[in-house]
Amino acid sequence: MLKAGTGGGGRCDALIIGGGHNGLTCAAYLAAAGLGVTVLERRGVVGGAAVTEEFHPGFRNSVAAYTVSLLNPKVIRDLELARYGLRIVERRCANFLPTADGRYLLTGEGRTQAEVARFSARDAARIPEYGERLEAIADVLRDLVLVTPPNAVEGSWRAALPELVRAARVGGRLRQLDLPLQRELLSLFAMSAGDYLDRWFESDPIKAVFGFDGVVGNYASPYSGGSAYVLLHHVFGEVNGRKGAWGHALGGMGAITQAMAQSASARGAAIRVNTAVRQVLVEGGRAVGVVTESGETLRAAAVISNLNPKLLYLNMFEPRALPAEFRERIGYYRCGSGTFRMNVALAELPDFTCLPGKQPADHHTAGIILAPTLAYMERAYFDARSFGWSRAPIVELVIPSTLDDSLAPKGQHVASLFCQHVAPQLPDGASWDAHREAVADLMIDTVNAYAPNFKAAVLGRQIMSPLDLERTFGLLGGDISHGALSLDQLFSARPMLGHGNYRGPLAGLYMCSAGTHPGGGVTGVPGHNAAREILADFRRGRLRRNA
Repeated sequence: MLKAGTGGGGRCDALIIGGGHNGLTCAAYLAAAGLGVTVLERRGVVGGAAVTEEFHPGFRNSVAAYTVSLLNPKVIRDLELARYGLRIVERRCANFLPTADGRYLLTGEGRTQAEVARFSARDAARIPEYGERLEAIADVLRDLVLVTPPNAVEGSWRAALPELVRAARVGGRLRQLDLPLQRELLSLFAMSAGDYLDRWFESDPIKAVFGFDGVVGNYASPYSGGSAYVLLHHVFGEVNGRKGAWGHALGGMGAITQAMAQSASARGAAIRVNTAVRQVLVEGGRAVGVVTESGETLRAAAVISNLNPKLLYLNMFEPRALPAEFRERIGYYRCGSGTFRMNVALAELPDFTCLPGKQPADHHTAGIILAPTLAYMERAYFDARSFGWSRAPIVELVIPSTLDDSLAPKGQHVASLFCQHVAPQLPDGASWDAHREAVADLMIDTVNAYAPNFKAAVLGRQIMSPLDLERTFGLLGGDISHGALSLDQLFSARPMLGHGNYRGPLAGLYMCSAGTHPGGGVTGVPGHNAAREILADFRRGRLRRNA
């Protein structure tokens, strides 16, 4: 693993706080343009939440982020990630959903329609149109993820004109959609995933498979307004040129960020680990550098944050250094995705009652969704709101060792459990430290109810409660997206209206995390877009390179 880089002392052109995947992406683009770049990472290894670790002797897995689809093809090409060892393999099936009555739904290319027909001929007939509509909308939005959103500005028409031009370009892209698809897009932004899917389908299993994407990493009921957009957000991706596909990085998610780090280093970026930043330095109303936890002062023309915006502005600035209204509003920025993350070492594959067998099969390579209906998901959310966690939780089980035998000893396996819904903060002041083991037992038991050999097959486990995710990776409230993906926190309003163009409220300050457009997922896009804006400011003379 790449754990250190050279340089970083004194002055440089750009300092990046946080060596997660977007920070590394931003560093690679800036360094390729000839800037002097230093990345400062608090932990002993780069990658942020996209890292691979040995969590039980002989067993390695992706610790937090765990599957690939949203990583942007342009970023993969530009950073030459394949040259630095990145290989992504596709799942043999998309999703596997056991039902409450002992049946199952197995989706994937060439099989979804026939599988759905076992539950509803009407739904099977509607599958192609549903897919075509979402794909047409996703194609337009794929273009928009690489666009800097129009920024709300105050002042003269001269300041507003560039943003009006940018808005016109965005409008031009949206006009590629005909009127029916524009109406569909409006529905996806405003409606709940449940209401949207109820309009399309009648059978529970297909609504549950699609509806899971509306609650994954989203602490909400599938019938919460705006959750349809979260569903749409998860269909933007592609794997190896195949749109909408999901896959695994060989070697785990750390293979992505190690390739990014090697790309950035080869272009001249310095990467410093075990270097936590305590404070952003402000002089004359401008961000001019940082002070590390060890007391070292580093200066740069551009200070770029790859942190959750709330963590950045409330923890790393003297209060008087920021405009009072800005600081107050960032305090309202909503975080907390209701996520409980586990990795388990397995002696054998789960033997599902509805589809028996311990030998590797197609369904073992899928995203295995243990939440049979939208109603089940809604109950899970309200249970978590009142109790702290759902007593009948939502679990997605992914077994990457079925596609990558480097992760576990021969004949054994590793599994990722991505669990919803748990409260980011427990009620009545309770601590996750006191309940994490009991909730982990519940998650294991939930899987065991569908695959009765699972609990006995567990050789070791790694637990990440929302509090653990916050402490380890800076994911406030366990929020995997660095902020809720709601209409008031998207596009030009991410993280706040007036700062949707990757620029902070102070000159010289920039943001490149998933708390900026287009939001969460291992995409590399915020890092790509932020680098473009920073380079534009250097060209315009708003930033000056150090001699």
